[in-house]
Amino acid sequence: MNWRLCRLGLALALVSLAAGRAAAEPPTLKALIVDGQNNHDWPSTTPILKRHLEDCGLFTVDVATSPAQGEDTSGFKPDFAAYDVVVSNYNGQAWPEETQRSFVDYVRGGGGFVVVHAANNSFPDWPEYNEMIGLGWRGAEFGDRVTVNDEGEIVRTPKGEGPGAGHGPQHAFAVVLRDGEHPVTAGMPAEWQHATDELYHGQRGPANNMQVLATAFSASDQGGTAAHEPMIWVIPFGKGRVFTTVMGHSPQAMKCVGFVVTLQRGAEWAATGEVTQTALPEDFPGPGEESVRP
Repeated sequence: MNWRLCRLGLALALVSLAAGRAAAEPPTLKALIVDGQNNHDWPSTTPILKRHLEDCGLFTVDVATSPAQGEDTSGFKPDFAAYDVVVSNYNGQAWPEETQRSFVDYVRGGGGFVVVHAANNSFPDWPEYNEMIGLGWRGAEFGDRVTVNDEGEIVRTPKGEGPGAGHGPQHAFAVVLRDGEHPVTAGMPAEWQHATDELYHGQRGPANNMQVLATAFSASDQGGTAAHEPMIWVIPFGKGRVFTTVMGHSPQAMKCVGFVVTLQRGAEWAATGEVTQTALPEDFPGPGEESVRP
C-alpha cells in the first residue's frame, strides 16, 4: 500500500510540475500579416516576417492577401478583431470603406498594429491611417517632418519646409537608440549596425504622440539629408498601440538580427503593451558589427 501511495504521490507531483511549467509559458498570440499589393517584393518578404514572428515562440501567424493591383477589392475584409496584432506588408490601392472602418475600430479598441517599411507609404488619403503611422512616405507639403539633432532633441520641421520623403542608394548604416527604456529597445546597445537597406529620410505626417525609439544618420554622401532620421517609433491610437520600422526593404535587410529582434519585440509590445523577450540573442549586432542570419 505504501508503495502504491508513493507512486500516486510521484504521479501527482509530476502533474503539478507539468502544470506549473505550462502556466509559466507565455500565452500564444495571434498575428495577421496583410499583403497582396506592394511596390516591394512582398511574396518573398512575407514568409520571412512570418518566420521571424513564429521563431520567437509567441505567435501563431496567418496571412491575408488582397486581390492584385487593379482587381476588385470589395470582398477584401479580414477579420482583424480575431487577432492580437496586425502586421502590414501592404502598399497598394485603398481598402474598401467597410474594411477601413473595421481596421480603425480594431486599433482604436485596443488592437496592435505593426508597420513595416513600405507599409508607411500607403493610404495617404486615409486620415486615421496617417494618425496611426505618424510619419509616412509623403511630399514636403503633406505635414511635419521629425528629426533628432546632435543633442538628441526632437526637431519638428513644418510642412513646406525641407525635403519630402526619399532615400539614397542602399547601404549598411548605424542605428542609434534614442530611448533605451522603452520595452522594445531596453537592453539593446546604444548603437548597432544594420545590414544594407534603404535609409528613409524626410518622412512627413501629423506625428502626434510619436515616441522615437531609434534613428540613423542620413549622410549627404549617401544621397541623404545630413540629419538623424527616425527608424523605429511608437504611437498610441485610442486604446491601441502602433509600432513602425522603416527598415526592411529586401529579404536580405529583413535577415539582419537587429531587424529581427525589433520586429519580434515591436509585435509583442503592440499586441500586449509588454515585452517578455528581454534577453538579446548572442548574435545581436554591435557598433560596426553587422549580423545577418541565413
